[in-house]
Amino acid sequence: MATQDRLDQTSEPTSADCPFCAIVSGKGPASLVHEEEDVLAFVPLQPIYPGACIVIPKVHIDHFTDLPDALAAQVMVVAQRIGRRIMEVYKPLKVGMVVHGFGVRHAHLNLIPQHDPLDITYKHLAHIEDGQVKFSEKHLPKPSRAELDAMAATLRFS
Repeated sequence: MATQDRLDQTSEPTSADCPFCAIVSGKGPASLVHEEEDVLAFVPLQPIYPGACIVIPKVHIDHFTDLPDALAAQVMVVAQRIGRRIMEVYKPLKVGMVVHGFGVRHAHLNLIPQHDPLDITYKHLAHIEDGQVKFSEKHLPKPSRAELDAMAATLRFS
């Protein structure tokens, strides 16, 4: 489905079955971290670590990539500011920012305090070694430079 088609179907101010829209409308409970005209940030119901946070646009748009550029930038700026505060208060090694697009069907950016390099990882990195789950790139495919260049060419835009 094209981006504009998805926007036409999902950019209404709220969605009746969306828990994030309920929070935006004041009908759903939330532990608010920050609010401005178009963006809201709150603590998730089950934070991975203290300091975890979710930043959302107030408008109901499912796919993060469908956010207008200015709104996506605003979400990121809020996330950056909260991320700095997480570093100051909770002192993790890093603050990870993840948009995985699953769970709640409302665009959202997860801020995750990382106390270990494996706090955010990909299932494709997991493998069993000596009876233990390990994570590394060693089992990922190794495309040639020509294949990598071809992939890059498919993603270019003007």
